[in-house]
Amino acid sequence: MARFIFITGGVVSSLGKGLMAASLAALLQARGYKVRIRKFDPYLNVDPGTMSPYQHGEVYVTDDGAETDLDLGHYERFTGVSARQADNITSGRIYRDIIAKERRGDYLGATVQVIPHVTDAIKDFAKTETEDLDFVLCEIGGTVGDIEGLPFIEALRQLHNELERDQTCFVHVTLVPYIAAAGELKTKPTQHSVRELTGLGIQPDILLCRCEKPLPEIERAKIALFCNVRKQAVIPALDASSIYSVPLQYHAEGLDAEVLYHFGMTAPEPELSRWEDIVDRYQHPEGEVTIGVVGKYVGLPDAYKSLNEALVHGGMANRVRVNIKWLDAELFEADDAEIAAKLEPMHGILVPGGFGIRGSEGKIASVRFARERKVPFFGICLGMQMACIEAARNTAGIAGAGSTEFGETTEPVVGIITEWMSPEGLQTRGADTDLGGTMRLGAFEAKLAGNSHVSAMYGGATSIFERHRHRYEVNSAYRERLEQGGLVFSGMSPDGLLPEIVERPDHPWFVGVQFHPELKSRPFDPHPLFAGFIAAALQQARLV
Repeated sequence: MARFIFITGGVVSSLGKGLMAASLAALLQARGYKVRIRKFDPYLNVDPGTMSPYQHGEVYVTDDGAETDLDLGHYERFTGVSARQADNITSGRIYRDIIAKERRGDYLGATVQVIPHVTDAIKDFAKTETEDLDFVLCEIGGTVGDIEGLPFIEALRQLHNELERDQTCFVHVTLVPYIAAAGELKTKPTQHSVRELTGLGIQPDILLCRCEKPLPEIERAKIALFCNVRKQAVIPALDASSIYSVPLQYHAEGLDAEVLYHFGMTAPEPELSRWEDIVDRYQHPEGEVTIGVVGKYVGLPDAYKSLNEALVHGGMANRVRVNIKWLDAELFEADDAEIAAKLEPMHGILVPGGFGIRGSEGKIASVRFARERKVPFFGICLGMQMACIEAARNTAGIAGAGSTEFGETTEPVVGIITEWMSPEGLQTRGADTDLGGTMRLGAFEAKLAGNSHVSAMYGGATSIFERHRHRYEVNSAYRERLEQGGLVFSGMSPDGLLPEIVERPDHPWFVGVQFHPELKSRPFDPHPLFAGFIAAALQQARLV
């Protein structure tokens, strides 16, 4: 029987519900339980695929091709459990499906309403594919009281009444702010947040209180009294030095023990040695490297959340601290001297994915700098495409090389994908198709050249599966000329048509990949490409 843990938030957003859900799941997993985490997003977009990174942060892609909330990245990194389409739902997707059913006549003339039709759809989503699980953690986006979140809260209230009494637990994440002028932590925002939640029919069982100062026992008891929970269920959540120390911190405060107490369950103490090792590697590095990330969304670090964490994982694999310098690609569209001044201090240069022409010439200039100065280079998705355009222009003699994504070009080294094979069969697209959900999405196989640098980093593998999210592709018609210029195509799709990986054998470390390896990196299992990139950067640092 699956037990459901519903996680809500109050007072303000960005309290860390996703990180809390991931940490609690990791603790329960460490006690031997099988867990799964889901995200309910109340916004009306069908998925975050067409949302600006500045609005929503990165889009996290699953193996089965879902474009999801970035919190699913936390879930995967902390538990190692691969997310699926069934693990993220939005109001937009629910309303779209309900309206489609209404148009078909599936409701047999009934009036379609929020209750029961929308709430039933939410409940069905929560319960699907849970038969073999011990715990299902469901995070509700936004804050209690948001108008768009009300159907989700109502659905959870109904689900609590429909399931067995020992089958649900409500964890409310709230803020206990410190008022410097008074020198006090204030509990009133938490009290009001809980009152709002109980007014909607849900009494929280556990309160996770975010605070920047230790929560005194007297304040803890006050919160318990006014919020109708036992004192042990008021869990302080202080700011942590690293997200990877949060599971250990929550365990020390008794969060997982309180959850088991609520369900009337007993279990062995969690095996946390791998988390202790991760924290030790993060807090006690034996060196450091500086990586310059030349992107276009650098004003919001969450736009590259998985990339940031994968670089940290690469540092853990090499026991070094990774200092990330976020560099705006638009600023690199100036003279070479300015580019050199920014990039010369870097031990490695990474050009990440993105969309549109803005900053593209700056990214191409960064690739050229890395190639000519022999600085370790890693290009991901658009970064690989920019590496191919740079090679075409400067080593293959194709002066007009460009991408059709940026407009008409006489030399389309990069162009839109018109068709590809997927597990569902042949997929076809055109330039005028919708933007949402029409890219090459999810895990696809790539065949590796046996004598390649990349194959060696994958442990000699000749076949890999990595996650994709892109609409444009390097044109394999240019392969021969690019390889004559020194850029080797070391990974291709199984049919040999779509380039997946390029590298330069005459360079210390120069790799471009069409997929997003950062999406499959874990702190306890760093992705081999990031581990290899940081190792090369460390070698570069020793040479400087």
